[in-house]
Amino acid sequence: MRTFVIGIGGVTNGGKTTLAKNLQKHLPNCSIISQDDFFKPESEIETDKNGFLQYDVLEALNMEQMMSAISCWMESPGHSVGSTDGRSAEEIPILIIEGFLLFNYNTRVYEPPDPPGYFDGHVWPMYLKHRREMEDITWEVVYLDGTKPEEDLFSQVYEDITKQLEKQKCLQVTA
Repeated sequence: MRTFVIGIGGVTNGGKTTLAKNLQKHLPNCSIISQDDFFKPESEIETDKNGFLQYDVLEALNMEQMMSAISCWMESPGHSVGSTDGRSAEEIPILIIEGFLLFNYNTRVYEPPDPPGYFDGHVWPMYLKHRREMEDITWEVVYLDGTKPEEDLFSQVYEDITKQLEKQKCLQVTA
């Protein structure tokens, strides 16, 4: 079964949830998984030297639970919490995943760990090189201008999504 997964990442309090919920209202068969739903209990959140709870770090999140929720949705698309009503069998199930550290989670564990200096001397420079290459091929990544009005951003994203869904529907018909 074809599915359509949308990732919305960005700064805390930057409108990700608002955009996701607005899209969900307008897109059939749409579910949302929000990274905010996977914070660890406050008692497990580190405090910085100024006494502020450190919610804006990956360690404050239970990413294994979030990945499990995404896997469950992928196994049974459209049948999870957060789905819109009125699902149609013909509609492609859509999952919106939104969060402030959405694209920063790496499930790999290195055993043995990398030698000292390897990350800074090799991994990071290669990441920057490949990121620049990816930025030249941005047909699947859309960067939004957060200074634009909420309605304009929604219109832009909604239009892009509906175009992509139409392309997928056409692929289903020809397949």
